[in-house]
Amino acid sequence: GLDGEQLAELVALRDAGCVAFGNGLDTFRNTRTLRRALEYAATFDLTVIFHSQDHDLAEGGLAHEGATASFLGLAGIPETAETVALARDLLLVEQSGVRAHFSQLTSARGAQLIAEAQARGLPVTADVALYQLILTDEALSDFSSLYHVQPPLRTRADRDGLREAVRSGVISAIASHHQPHERDAKLAPFGATEPGISSVQLLLPLAMSLVEDGLLDLPTLLARLSSGPAQALRLPAGRLSVGAAADLLLFDPQASTLAGESWFSKGANCPFIGHCLPGAVHCTLVDGRISYQA
Repeated sequence: GLDGEQLAELVALRDAGCVAFGNGLDTFRNTRTLRRALEYAATFDLTVIFHSQDHDLAEGGLAHEGATASFLGLAGIPETAETVALARDLLLVEQSGVRAHFSQLTSARGAQLIAEAQARGLPVTADVALYQLILTDEALSDFSSLYHVQPPLRTRADRDGLREAVRSGVISAIASHHQPHERDAKLAPFGATEPGISSVQLLLPLAMSLVEDGLLDLPTLLARLSSGPAQALRLPAGRLSVGAAADLLLFDPQASTLAGESWFSKGANCPFIGHCLPGAVHCTLVDGRISYQA
């Protein structure tokens, strides 16, 4: 039930094909159980995925705790909800020696903690949701539930810090954090709506906007979308090499995509629909066979 009290049979799951282990979007409340889980995983060289957010500090929050949330009267989630949990998790990673991946960082201070851990030689990697590199909590100014996400959008300074961490390689993977919802899930008042953005279909065009704005060069961006995630999970993917699976994507960086023009996701909860974005996918190949063609 993801209560964080009992350990699954991790080795049996590894033998069945699981490549990494975590507790979903829930955090471990019991630090002693977490320590034992990490020691168990380290013994068998398993990768553990963290979503570091302190439950008590974040409970009831809807937006980043700051000027925007105060102005709108929304309950806040402080930056320390991430950094307190992240500091605890990194200390336990260091003690246990487990290989760890930290998913969906939202704060510049969190990225700094990851950088410091990497500098000490800890086997840690991290990713960020793509929309955290584009949006800030200022997007909530009209109470649009399309921008209600968890963990929350944070400040411009946090966004800039995350961008720099992606550029430098401290954050080696960019994720879509795709969370589709039925239409009714976003129609209630802001605090009663389901958090999340349906975004996987726009992952490349949205990411290309970072190149268009001069924030990343194209090779770095493509590495964060392919080889970076693959290396974080130690998967033989995300690269072009002889004998590797022909999982390829052909796109035109000079073309453009009208978001939502052809929409395959059943979740329309995406604030980018209607935007003209750079880059257009022509076709996708999976194991050498065309699985999508524009």
